[in-house]
Amino acid sequence: MSEQTSGAIRVAHIGTGNVGRLALAGLLTNPAYELTTLCVSTESKVGKDAGELAGLDFSTGVTAVDDLGAVIAAKPDCAVYCAMGDTRGPEAITDVVRLLAAGINVVGSAPVILQFPWKLMPHKYIDAIEQAARAGNASLFITGVDPGFANDLIPFALAGTCQSIEQVRCMEIADYATYDGSTVMFDVMGFGKPLDETPILFQPGMLSIAWGTSIRQLAAGLGIEIDDITEICEKEPAPEAFDIAAGHIAEGTVAALRFEIRGMVAGEPVIVIEHVTRLREDLRPDWAQSAQPGGSYRVEIVGEPSYTVDICPTSRKGDHNHAAIVAAAGRIVNAIPDVVAAPPGIRTTLDLPLVTGKGLYKLG
Repeated sequence: MSEQTSGAIRVAHIGTGNVGRLALAGLLTNPAYELTTLCVSTESKVGKDAGELAGLDFSTGVTAVDDLGAVIAAKPDCAVYCAMGDTRGPEAITDVVRLLAAGINVVGSAPVILQFPWKLMPHKYIDAIEQAARAGNASLFITGVDPGFANDLIPFALAGTCQSIEQVRCMEIADYATYDGSTVMFDVMGFGKPLDETPILFQPGMLSIAWGTSIRQLAAGLGIEIDDITEICEKEPAPEAFDIAAGHIAEGTVAALRFEIRGMVAGEPVIVIEHVTRLREDLRPDWAQSAQPGGSYRVEIVGEPSYTVDICPTSRKGDHNHAAIVAAAGRIVNAIPDVVAAPPGIRTTLDLPLVTGKGLYKLG
């Protein structure tokens, strides 16, 4: 178990899925934090040590429970919320409100809409969250990589050097064949499903909700008034059957996707989020190609000056998908001190100071 300093921030952790497991490892290996409780939703994980669930080679003495009440009872300074939000949005919001009202700051990867909910959620719901935060004197920061820093922190840094801006485009171009998350892959994104079937992500308006946070936050930071958010989607069938980490892809079912969410001004797409997601690199070669094998992120700004910047995450412990999830988890965990110090309420990248990675240096 890593040593905890006397001034360590007391942190609870909720959720040990793809992002949550890596965020938990980040907490347990950073002496700035002390783990108080671990909450999970999978029965088989209950009673297991946090170190084991984080994939680490030491025990912590903190075993997993399935009761959010136990998290609240421990009175941590902050909770890392990485429970599934894609398929249980209302429940995730309810969880977050409970934590805030109890005086517990929250950082996390879900629910995504709370990354920047203004003009996306009805005011009465936002007001209820803000009221809970004020009552508990607690703050909330939801982030990740995409939606997250690839769609806000990086484009803002580049835009801050421009004299004029005509369009901002943020892209994820990735092969998801190694992404081992069946719920996200099949139920949310619709891979392996018939082309005429509509999965969760492509229900009317869902793309605009999921990435509307990025569109609205970029617009707010750039001082742009968006008239409308529109979306387009293309699907490509599998030429033959093949297997991926999450399961089987039958011939003729969805094996590649391209979609755009567009923030429109006077009929022109001014802020665009584009995803090109393949399960094999040979599918749709006419779509945008990644800057490195497997996948990358790209920020394009048309203006003076114009930019094309490719972000290529890599990892010594996995492939590009693993590296991106590590980045999402790192952004969450490293933001904890600033979120704890922030005024109560929903906080965004526009509110928080620059997270610099202070204290993360280690000998190779």
